[in-house]
Amino acid sequence: MSFHFILLYSITVFVASIIPGPSMLLALTHGMQHGARRTIASAMGNLAVTLLQASISIAGLGAVLIASENIFQGIRWAGAAYLVYMGIGIWRTSKMKMTIVPATGSQTLKKVPLRKMFIQAALVTAGNPKAIVFFTAVFPQFVTPGTAYLTQICILMGTGSLIAFSCFMTYAIGGQKIVSLFSEETIGKHITRVIGGTFIGAGIGLAASSK
Repeated sequence: MSFHFILLYSITVFVASIIPGPSMLLALTHGMQHGARRTIASAMGNLAVTLLQASISIAGLGAVLIASENIFQGIRWAGAAYLVYMGIGIWRTSKMKMTIVPATGSQTLKKVPLRKMFIQAALVTAGNPKAIVFFTAVFPQFVTPGTAYLTQICILMGTGSLIAFSCFMTYAIGGQKIVSLFSEETIGKHITRVIGGTFIGAGIGLAASSK
């Protein structure tokens, strides 16, 4: 695998990851509510499911999932419902006052367990079965036949993991910075409502989208 291929793959994954979507909006929200340091737990949840989705694609199950309308639609509807649920929950938190934690400069409504943050991120990521379609379409473009297959896959997954984690944490840090700059209750309330509404809209859009 040449450096040119790795660079092209990295750009492809970066563009796909950095575009605002449910996972990145969750990173922004957790960064605002819990601070970037605690949001590492959310990033790990996102990364764990992303690696699972990539593994399914590599194992050839991605093609089976794409071909199975019922399985695909079931995951899509479950993901849509969870996004709407998350959006309603985030919207409701806008009615609560955020307080700044002096030690980290971040704010929190209450100290949410890291495990819960991990699970939230994992469920949001798992609710997007199109990620499997993406991996199934992308991986074959960057694997060179006749060479060490396992080595190439490890390079692709390792590079992709680093990029996905970096993008997630970029949003988390951005969320923490937003609150440090605009920490007044009214501003925080409006930002949280926008994010909550976006989650609800994303859930409805995912449910309404075609395969």
